[in-house]
Amino acid sequence: MRGFRSGMSPVRAGVIALVIILVGTFFAFSKDIPFTQTYRVQAVFKNSNLIAPRSPVRIAGIDVGKVIEVGQYKDTNLSVVTMEITDNGRPVGENATVKVRQRLFLEGNFFLDLQPGTPGAEELPDGGMIPVTQTSSPVQLDQVLTTLQADTRRSLQDTLIGFGEALDSEPTEEENLDLDVDVQGLTGAQSLNKAFETAIPALKGSAISAESLQGTEEHDLSRMVEGIAGISRGLARNENQLSELLTDFNTSMAAFASRAPQLEETVRLLGPTAGNLRKGLASIDAALPPTQAFSRDILPGVRETPITAVAAEPWLDQALPFFSRQELGALLDDISPATRDLARGTHSSRDLVRESDDFNRCITEVIIPTGNIKVDDGEFSSGTENYKEFWHAVAGQAGEGGGFDGNGSFLRLSVPGGARPLTTGKTNYTLEPLHANATLPLLRTSPAFPNKLPPLQRGKPCHANPVPDVNDASSIGPADGSRPNAAAPPVPPKGLGAQPPASASRLLPLSSFGAGAQ
Repeated sequence: MRGFRSGMSPVRAGVIALVIILVGTFFAFSKDIPFTQTYRVQAVFKNSNLIAPRSPVRIAGIDVGKVIEVGQYKDTNLSVVTMEITDNGRPVGENATVKVRQRLFLEGNFFLDLQPGTPGAEELPDGGMIPVTQTSSPVQLDQVLTTLQADTRRSLQDTLIGFGEALDSEPTEEENLDLDVDVQGLTGAQSLNKAFETAIPALKGSAISAESLQGTEEHDLSRMVEGIAGISRGLARNENQLSELLTDFNTSMAAFASRAPQLEETVRLLGPTAGNLRKGLASIDAALPPTQAFSRDILPGVRETPITAVAAEPWLDQALPFFSRQELGALLDDISPATRDLARGTHSSRDLVRESDDFNRCITEVIIPTGNIKVDDGEFSSGTENYKEFWHAVAGQAGEGGGFDGNGSFLRLSVPGGARPLTTGKTNYTLEPLHANATLPLLRTSPAFPNKLPPLQRGKPCHANPVPDVNDASSIGPADGSRPNAAAPPVPPKGLGAQPPASASRLLPLSSFGAGAQ
């Protein structure tokens, strides 16, 4: 009788071992896990020596994937890096950017810093590529050290010396003949400083140009940026043609360099030519807007003119009596006086525009700069612009006068008793001064009354007057004369037991005792 054998049969054990070996071999050499779908994108770099497979891919410092493969991009010196992105890193837009960054000291090596792009951008498809124009690598120390070689440093020194001589040298008599009268005999630096006098109109024109870049309709700027991005992508796709363009540009610059004397003469004559051209362009600029608006508005009508002419023939036959002298002519005679009055009103509005310009310049050049000055009041300085101090005072008075009864609003003052009497001016509530005793003497009001009025020339427009210096007119500092413009200490009324001040180092603000404190 055969006995029972315990354990697994050799055949079954061999089959299981073979399956385990096959599965292990598959996972060892396979890049993907079966029955899973991964999202991969590629990025082209100028240099990927710092990146190796399994290097992390991060967004805002968080791992969202890893590098799968690093290789050469086609037949170029560029490198292509294949990344596997998890769902936490999606979506990756078409305008995404990738930078090679150094990891922490303890981590070692480098990682890819992925910026997924703007929210509205379309997502890169699986296997999509980020062009080299949207990638960058960190600058290495050897690149920094090889930037300024001996010849480069020498050229930089020659450039700085030449620039200094150009700013410091005076023009010759022959060169003065070609210069403007205002800058004849001046050095380059002096002429440059004088150019700042005309900088305000130039900056105004620049501001108008910058404002016009915003476009006339909604999303004009975004469409312009999108167009520039499309051009950039097109240049990235045609790298060979771009390199040929740079080569041709270098050849063109070499041709210009060989014609340096003729080019110098052309630049010398460019000034008078530009002056005449500016006058001509000003005339054209004045004529183009009406012409452009007229052309744009008349274009739809031109397209409809043939059909309109055919449809208008019956109407023209009936409208001819309306345009007769008895009908339309009489109407024109009636509205002629109103037209003349309207023309006179339009002509007189020029004075209003001129006065409005003077008013606006007074606001922007005198009043607003005056309000932006910070009053220096020693230890009581608020540190804010004086126009803000005005509103702070209004808010403070509103808070102090917040109490009221049947007789109206009132202000409560709590003053501790002392041996030194104080008195206020006449108040609006009692029409009599208020009296109190303080423990310390009142040295002065702060800030003090100005020693002189700010200069004001009424014969000139407001914007032609200088900005008043409120700190020069104010009195700051202790009353002992240790600082200029110090006000003398107040003299208490007779009969109240006034005592001389015990200290000249303390200041008491005017708001502590109400308006008119002595």
